[in-house]
Amino acid sequence: MYDAIVVGGGIVGASVAYHLARKDADTLLIDRHDTGRATDAGAGIISPATSSRTASSVWFEFALDAAAYYPTLNDRLTDEQDGDTGYSSCELLSVAVDEDEVAAFDAATERIENRQERYGEPKPGTTTELSADEAQEKFPALAETERCRFYSDAARVDARTFTAALLRAGKQHGLTVAEKDVTKIRHEDGTVSGVETADGDSDDAETVVVAGGAWSPRFEESLGVSIPVEPQRGQIIHLDCHDTDTKDWPIVGAFRGHYMVPWVDNRIAVGATREVDSGFEPRTTAGGVNEVLSEALRVAPGLEDAEIVDIRIGLRPRSADQLPVLGQIPTVEGAYLATGHGATGLQLGPYSGKLVADAVLGEPMEKEQFSVNRFQ
Repeated sequence: MYDAIVVGGGIVGASVAYHLARKDADTLLIDRHDTGRATDAGAGIISPATSSRTASSVWFEFALDAAAYYPTLNDRLTDEQDGDTGYSSCELLSVAVDEDEVAAFDAATERIENRQERYGEPKPGTTTELSADEAQEKFPALAETERCRFYSDAARVDARTFTAALLRAGKQHGLTVAEKDVTKIRHEDGTVSGVETADGDSDDAETVVVAGGAWSPRFEESLGVSIPVEPQRGQIIHLDCHDTDTKDWPIVGAFRGHYMVPWVDNRIAVGATREVDSGFEPRTTAGGVNEVLSEALRVAPGLEDAEIVDIRIGLRPRSADQLPVLGQIPTVEGAYLATGHGATGLQLGPYSGKLVADAVLGEPMEKEQFSVNRFQ
């Protein structure tokens, strides 16, 4: 019998499993490698201080904690396994390219100033306004900007690489990883007992953590609980700038919900669509590609000759109130959830995984406001 089984091997599930194994819990992670998993597609921007999200101070405070945890976890993973983690600090530009974006830019500036006063983030000296020429020095493909704010304290993460590092490090601590399809969470007399899989096998465990992303609600019936999470499709295009070294270029965010994330190997990820009614259809659409490319070239016309080398589709697990769903399930003792991060799963996921692992190991759940109880 395992101490814990984690269902789902995206960045959240991998973090739960790693943190459990690191504390000597005998842990099995089961993943069926769904096409369209959000972890495999996300751009990986880590910058809550400049986020446009304003609806919830609860989310913002959690995002600050999550971003602050990344360097600690990254250093640990660097020590515990041999591969790259895919995490690095970087700069960020928030740009208003057209006059109709200036009002939104001013509102963002006011929001940042209020956050500095209330939370101390962004830190003093990390953000300033740049001229159009200064902005283009940072990101040469950029259009001439009406306004531009520079932020020096952002980060980016390649989610595929970071997730792989979590699993490699977890295995160093005894983590077992299996590729199977979990069909049911088993429980007896109100207490979890393990899982059943599509091949007819079963695995026993004292604890089961459901970290299945957008697919987590498939266990509602076996757990007797409502999990209001639905897929939100995101289409992200990767461009190869060939002989242009982009690794030191900043992330760019404009004011129409899109972004550009430069990486090593002359690559820039541009995106993304936010398609709420997509269902479980991880496919590329003409409209989605048009939306992403049109916005990218509006903001950075210097990318017009870049080669399209990849289009990634992710089904983000979007909860009904757009906050994570974390912690103990009230209907079954020993069953936990770690899902519902929406478009911010790469930013929040590793820290969420730590908190859920801590709860499994008996520590108080720090973020009770994210409990699934709020939907029952």
